[in-house]
Amino acid sequence: MEGHQILTTALFLGVVAITVGITIWASRNSSGAADHYAGGRGFSGFQNGLAIGGDYMSAASFLGISGAIALSGYDGFLYSIGFLVAWLVALLLVAEVLRNSGRYTMADQLAYRMKQKPVRMAAATSTVVVSIFYLLAQMVGAGALVALLLGVQSEALKNLTIFFVGALMIFYVTVGGMKGTTWVQIVKAVLLMIGSALIVVIVLAKFGFNLSELLGTAATNSGKGQAFLEPGLKYGPELHKKIDFISLAIALVLGTAGLPHILIRFYTTPTSRDARKSVLWAIGLIGAFYLFTLVLGFGAAALLDKDAYAEVAASGGNLASPLLAEAAGGGPGSTGGAVLLALIAAVAFATILAVVAGLTLTSSVSVAHDIYNSVMKDGTASEEQEIRVSRIAAGVIGLVAIVLAIPAQKLNIAFLVALAFAVAASANLPAIIYNMFWRRFNTRGALWSIYGGLISSVGLVIFSPVVSGKGLDPITGKNLSLLPTSIDISWFPLENPGIVSIPLGFLLGYLGSITSKEPSAEERYTELEVRALTGAGAEQAVQH
Repeated sequence: MEGHQILTTALFLGVVAITVGITIWASRNSSGAADHYAGGRGFSGFQNGLAIGGDYMSAASFLGISGAIALSGYDGFLYSIGFLVAWLVALLLVAEVLRNSGRYTMADQLAYRMKQKPVRMAAATSTVVVSIFYLLAQMVGAGALVALLLGVQSEALKNLTIFFVGALMIFYVTVGGMKGTTWVQIVKAVLLMIGSALIVVIVLAKFGFNLSELLGTAATNSGKGQAFLEPGLKYGPELHKKIDFISLAIALVLGTAGLPHILIRFYTTPTSRDARKSVLWAIGLIGAFYLFTLVLGFGAAALLDKDAYAEVAASGGNLASPLLAEAAGGGPGSTGGAVLLALIAAVAFATILAVVAGLTLTSSVSVAHDIYNSVMKDGTASEEQEIRVSRIAAGVIGLVAIVLAIPAQKLNIAFLVALAFAVAASANLPAIIYNMFWRRFNTRGALWSIYGGLISSVGLVIFSPVVSGKGLDPITGKNLSLLPTSIDISWFPLENPGIVSIPLGFLLGYLGSITSKEPSAEERYTELEVRALTGAGAEQAVQH
C-alpha cells in the first residue's frame, strides 16, 4: 500500500507540475486585457474545441455520471444524454451570434442595447452564483479522490485537500489568465480521453467486447436485477420523481447555452467560423466521452465486489471510476490495480484543476469587467486596473467556494452540477435568447428575467430535499441532506427546480419588457442583429 501511495503521489505531483509550468509559460506570453480575458483571440477552432471539452468534461462527468450509472443504471445514464444533447442548443442558438456580438463577457452582449449599469450588475451576479455552484462539485470531487488514494477518512484531510485545490486554481487564474487556463484545459482533455479510453478497452475486453454481457452482469451484481436496465429506478414510480426527471432533463438541455464559463470560451477564437468549428469539435469529443461513461458506470456495477460497491454508494457514486480502474488492473493490492488507480486519479485531479480554473476566471473577469469597470468606474478603468481587480476577485471567489464545498461533500457531484445548469438556464438563457431574437426586449425585461430566474432557482433549491428533509441513507446511515436531520424546511418536493424556474425566467423577461415604458431601442437592436450575423465591431467596447 505504501508503494501505491508513493506512485499516486508522484503522478499527482507530476500533473500539478505540468499545469503550473504551462501557467507560468503562458503568463510570459500574455499582456493586456485581451490576453488575460480572451487568450488574445488566438486559439483555432480545434484548440478551442479541446478546451471547451476540457471545461465541460468536469469531475461531474468523469466521477459523478459514472457513479450515477453505477448506482442507478439506466436512470443514471440519462444524465449523460442530457449533457450531450445540450450542445445542439448551444451550437444552433448561441455560439456564433454570442461570439460576434460580445467582447469578453455575457454582459457585453446583453448591455449593448440596454442600460449598462443595472444589466451588467445582474449578469455579473448570475455569473458568480452559477460558477460557485459548479465550483462546489469540483471541490467535492477533489476531497473524495484524495480520501480514497491516501486511504484515510479524516475530515480534516479532506478539507485540507479542498483548500489546496482552491489555492491552485487561484494561482492559475491570477498568473496565467485565459491563455494559461486554456492550455491547461487542452492538456487535461487529451489526458482524460486517453485515460478513459484505456479503462473502457480493458473493461470491455473482460467481457469479450460484448456490451450485452456487460449490462447483464451489471444488473445482476447491482442486486436490482432487470430494473437496473429499465427506467424508473431513480425517477419513479412516484409522480414527483417523474416530474423531477423532466425538470432535470430541461435543466441539462437548456443549461449549457447559459453557462458563463462555456460562453466565455467563444470569445477566444479569431473568427465566428472558428467559434462554430470549436463547438463541432467539442460535440465529437464530448459525445465519445459520454459513451465512455456508459461503460465506466456499468463496468463499475459489474466488476466491483460488494465492499467496493458499498464504498461507491457511500461516496454518492463519486468513487466509481477510480475503484473500477483499480479492479480492472487486477484489484486492490495488485501492481496493475495500483498503477491504473493512480493514473485515473491523476487524470481526475487534472480534470478538477482545469475546470475550477476556468470557472474562477469567468467569475473574476465578470466582476472586474462588468462590475468594477462598467458599473463603478463608468468604463474609465485602465486595463491594468481591471486585471488587478480580476486577480483579487479570483482570490475571494476561490475562498467562498472552499468554504461552501466543505459541507457539500456528501452530495453526488453530477447532481450538484445539474443544479448549476438549472440556475444558468433560469437566469442567463432567457435574457440571452430574448436579447438576440426579440426586438421589444428592454432593460426591465433583462433584469426581471435574470434576477427572477436566479432567485427562484436558488430559492427552490434551498427549500428542496437537497438542503433538508431527506433523512438518513438506509445503507450507510449518513444524512442525505445538507442540514441536520432535525431541520426540515423542504416544502418544495423536487430536487431540481428547472421545471418551475426556467419557464418563470422566460415569463418574467416577457412581462418586464411589455410593462416597461422605456423608449424603444429598435435602432440598437438592428445594430446588434448586424453585429451578431457578421461580427462587425465585435471587439469594440460599447458604453452609452
